[in-house]
Amino acid sequence: MGRDLDEAAFVAALDRRTAAQPGMDALEAGLLAALDLGLPGDSRAFARSFGVEHALVLRALSALEEDGHVTVTARDARTQRTRYDLAA
Repeated sequence: MGRDLDEAAFVAALDRRTAAQPGMDALEAGLLAALDLGLPGDSRAFARSFGVEHALVLRALSALEEDGHVTVTARDARTQRTRYDLAA
């Protein structure tokens, strides 16, 4: 993901997200936790870093976008790599 991932910091950020929004899907909370830590919003990099199928990450991003949590900033039509950030 570009920066070294500190596992303890990620788990703490994930815990904060799930406590604030208890019904949120774990993958969605993980995507938001990564953004909270300042990691770049890149669907392929997230999928690769966490060993998750890219299609599942895209589905979670779609749900987050629909709920107003993230804004998609770029999408590559060929690879489906999606860049995103926290919604304003």
